[in-house]
Amino acid sequence: MSKRSHLTRAASALREHALAYPETHEDFPWGHSAIKVKGKAFLFMAVGINKDNLFSLSVKLPRSANQALNLPFASPTEYGLGKSGWVTARFKANDEVPVEMLKEWIDESFRAIAPKRVLAKLSDARQPAPTAPAAIDKRKKRRVGGVTRRRPAGKSER
Repeated sequence: MSKRSHLTRAASALREHALAYPETHEDFPWGHSAIKVKGKAFLFMAVGINKDNLFSLSVKLPRSANQALNLPFASPTEYGLGKSGWVTARFKANDEVPVEMLKEWIDESFRAIAPKRVLAKLSDARQPAPTAPAAIDKRKKRRVGGVTRRRPAGKSER
């Protein structure tokens, strides 16, 4: 078995995993694979780029990017995407590819990019972790007959 064949098998398994999500498809915008949901990419992959970098993938990791960037094969994605939580993993011919961990990254990326309507189609129906605090209800409360009631938004107290 060639050194590169395990990279090709890993890439194939990750591609298959990503395409199993609802409403996904594959494009090749720059000659490399871009797996998209509703037209928005959540995974970029390239196999056989050059001798030194035979396999790479990029995903959006809003929750785990900081942890991922501590790994020796991970770096912020180029073209300014890294500041938005995109992480690129690169593997050479002799490197072990942590396929199960990368599947988790793909899952996080899909959930970060997919619309809620598409996320509702997932069999486990889990929603992505919130990335921002929930909006605070700024409507004032008023007491009526000993009970605190919310005043409808836009109504002022007389």
